[in-house]
Amino acid sequence: MQVASLVLPVFAIIVTGWLAGALGYLSRTLADALVHFAYNVAMPALLIVTIAQEPARNLLEWRFLLAFGGGSLLCFALVFVAARAKHDLASSTIHGMAAAMTNTGFVALPVLHAIYGQPAVLPAAVATVFVAAVMFPITVILLERDTHGPAHSAGLAKQILLNPMVLSTLVGLVWAITGLPIPAPVAAYLNMVAAALTPCALFAIGLGLSIEGLRSNLTASFALAAVKLIAMPLIVYGLCVVLGLNPLYTVAAVICAAVPTAKTVYVLAHEHKVEEKLVAATVSITTMLSVGTLLIALYLLSGPATGTH
Repeated sequence: MQVASLVLPVFAIIVTGWLAGALGYLSRTLADALVHFAYNVAMPALLIVTIAQEPARNLLEWRFLLAFGGGSLLCFALVFVAARAKHDLASSTIHGMAAAMTNTGFVALPVLHAIYGQPAVLPAAVATVFVAAVMFPITVILLERDTHGPAHSAGLAKQILLNPMVLSTLVGLVWAITGLPIPAPVAAYLNMVAAALTPCALFAIGLGLSIEGLRSNLTASFALAAVKLIAMPLIVYGLCVVLGLNPLYTVAAVICAAVPTAKTVYVLAHEHKVEEKLVAATVSITTMLSVGTLLIALYLLSGPATGTH
């Protein structure tokens, strides 16, 4: 019940956002502005203030990267290969990423931060950067290869480096390596801005949810949702156990794997005009169903993690 009392208010914000949009209380177009603020301002502030105050030796937990990253890539590969039998390269890529690219920044990071506090932000940040620096470019490269031939590596590298999540993580990492404390006024400023991440990001997700997006490609979307919300967390958990990951990082890895499909997949699908309706439905379905699956995952994993927190 403790887990439910902690996580239900988090998802109540998503529901509040959805109701505000569905009832016409707020325009759904405001979701974009909230997302831009959360993505470009609040999240970088949280990443910088968290990473910069962490000893540099704690920043690279290779077992966490193997568990979460390996599980993500394995799920992508399995769905990609299965879809490739019937679809072209671009469509297969979107199928794979709809099942494997996670919304770590807007769901996992706020949820873990709200429940486990600052210690859980670090692994969530690492997972977020993995998605931005590995999963995103893989998607872009495959989509560009299908439509325009080999991708331009220089432009792609610049796009990755200037990503707010990657850039803020690098800033925090450089500061952590120096070993210098963050000046109190700067830390207070960053913490105030970072505090806006959870309500803004979660409210924006609810505000932008579209019931209409569920009406097409239901069978395929539910199949992708099953991989995303059930198979992927189980695979990541198995890797955590095999690698001997500590309890808190195990919870972080599983929760990062169990969150909904990233809206980034829809942005890419929309830009390349590939499987847009499928991805929109999958994002909506995984967002709604993840309330239940995340509660189950948090309940089953909360004991050991709470004991170490």
